[in-house]
Amino acid sequence: MSTKTFKDLIREVHEKGICQQCGGCVSFCSSAQYDVIGFSDPYSPPVYIHEDECLDCGICYYICPQTHVLDSDLNKNYNFTNFLSTPLGQIRNIYSCQALDEEFLKVGTDGGVVNSIINFLLESKQIEGAIVSKTTTPLSRKATLAKTKDELIQAAGTQLNVSSQLDEIQKYCSYTNTISELNHFKFNKLAIVGTPCQIYTIRCMQELGVTPSENIAVCLGLFCYENFLFDRSQLEKFQRDFNIRYDRIMKVNIKEDVIFKISDESEIKTIHVPFNHLNNFMRSACNACSDFTNIYADLSFGGLGSQNKYTTVIIRTEKGEKIINEALNEGIIMKLDLDVSKKQKTRDFLIDYSKKKIERRERFMNNLEA
Repeated sequence: MSTKTFKDLIREVHEKGICQQCGGCVSFCSSAQYDVIGFSDPYSPPVYIHEDECLDCGICYYICPQTHVLDSDLNKNYNFTNFLSTPLGQIRNIYSCQALDEEFLKVGTDGGVVNSIINFLLESKQIEGAIVSKTTTPLSRKATLAKTKDELIQAAGTQLNVSSQLDEIQKYCSYTNTISELNHFKFNKLAIVGTPCQIYTIRCMQELGVTPSENIAVCLGLFCYENFLFDRSQLEKFQRDFNIRYDRIMKVNIKEDVIFKISDESEIKTIHVPFNHLNNFMRSACNACSDFTNIYADLSFGGLGSQNKYTTVIIRTEKGEKIINEALNEGIIMKLDLDVSKKQKTRDFLIDYSKKKIERRERFMNNLEA
């Protein structure tokens, strides 16, 4: 059987509209002498930049989260069977945690735990930096390298410095392809904060020994139900549909639904929008993903399952368990005392959302193949 190539990836993934733009193929091919594959714009799948330099090695195909070539290898390594039997993946423990640093708690989406742990890893010299997603506008992000506490705090903050009068071609996306940034920071010992598709791709790269994945020391995964993409017309529709002014969004959070904190003149309002009301604004490729809790991460984080100002933390690997125990012992974070019944309730809650995402993918793929 002939080796699959980027041409196959275009036909089987890009043309079907299920490319998740994780950036794995771009990161790998940018490590060569030429940028064989690259993004022509941040909202479309990668394209050939120097097709004549392509070696047709097939690695881009192997590491894509939509081809699933390495699923059995990863599942064996991370003690995972399948989404139907164990939708949450391998779990060593589940905690509900909060940062003890007031600055991280203030700017954090939930309990400020992710940035607190990254800062602890930086200060204890376990990593040299972290690739994180920096909020540039309420509904848009970009990948950045954070090496200090100040940089982590700046990345967590929402920047409301854009005009509400958007250019026709300007788009806003709550997703950013962080993996392609790896090539800019190689030869560093890094942590990476990513969505399920991004962490999956990194694990595939590590499985194959593909540069620059050897620089990733810790994978911190985020719960992810869906991401959003807005052009000008969609943004205007969003503002009309939900009576939310874009330039007054202070913070966006996701728990049982999508939560917008709005500055409305002299008061702060909180508006809850159900996921299914946002279907028209969702990135199409998110329909093709079945992983909600980020099963291949060392540690998974999200607001779902925890009370306000706390983060649900799923410990998945021995490395992740060591990090959490050190952070707890050093007084970096604290955890609530959850008895067996409360932990099971959290599991059941996460399983319910995981199954919804699995069922959504099955419907989408069946319709796609019909």
